[in-house]
Amino acid sequence: MRIDEAADAYASHLADVRRLSPATVRAYRSDLADLATSTGPGLPLDEVDLEHLREWLWQATQRGDARSTIARRTAAARGFFSWAAEHGLIDVDPGLRLVAPKRGHPLPRVATADALAKVLDGLAAAAEGGEPIALRDHAIMEMLYGAALRVSELCGLDLDDIDRDRRTARVTGKGSKERVVPFGSPAGRALDAYLVRGRPSLAARNTAAATARAVFLGSRGGRLGARTVYDIVARTLGAAVGGTVGPHSLRHSAATHLLDGGADLRIVQEILGHASLGTTQIYTHVSSERLAATYRLAHPRA
Repeated sequence: MRIDEAADAYASHLADVRRLSPATVRAYRSDLADLATSTGPGLPLDEVDLEHLREWLWQATQRGDARSTIARRTAAARGFFSWAAEHGLIDVDPGLRLVAPKRGHPLPRVATADALAKVLDGLAAAAEGGEPIALRDHAIMEMLYGAALRVSELCGLDLDDIDRDRRTARVTGKGSKERVVPFGSPAGRALDAYLVRGRPSLAARNTAAATARAVFLGSRGGRLGARTVYDIVARTLGAAVGGTVGPHSLRHSAATHLLDGGADLRIVQEILGHASLGTTQIYTHVSSERLAATYRLAHPRA
């Protein structure tokens, strides 16, 4: 059996048994396709050895791939060959000695509360005219920040997931795990305005049943895609933080501002939907940096 043949079965295992997100499955499948190309499309699976895998990662390094990408490729290869050994497809697992590069931990880029307030106030002013796209974009930005959502969670929201009275949203995060997150009154007002005055106009442009329940719609009435959300955030928030940003910057900002305001770390973990508290702890470092910067600016003996 060749790598590409086994990789299809492994992708099904990841999706159906381990229940990884579609994005993760696609990324791992793409990594394995690249491995098959690197080793040669005709090379049998049981002839792949450690040197093949190291050569593959070296090629990625030479291309300038990020350390996080190479670490993911390492994980994909190790998981794939471990699975192949368990299912009797190979006798020796070449991934056992494959070592991922150490990943750096850069601090997330965050916007100050004041900068975000100006951006959101500007979007609110633009939405007052009642134009559907302006109403939608304002609601998107408020929900990304107010509920600390991932872009996939925002795009996957259905009307039944929103409790407008309690101001909560039921979202499906990584690993298909559901959680209920709160959002504040500014996000609630923006969402109400969009649902009442903006969404009906967009929904009338597309009658497909598959998108009839989607909260956020594109200009043609279909479910909004992640690429459009990235463009909205980059256009409206980029100037405020002084660089290229995506939807995750709003999530980073929400987590940092919660901790700055005294929120318990475990509560923030629940809101963000992190499986591990260690993932959430990076935001304590962000807050510490902001604390130190304020100290250096304000304290007489700093």
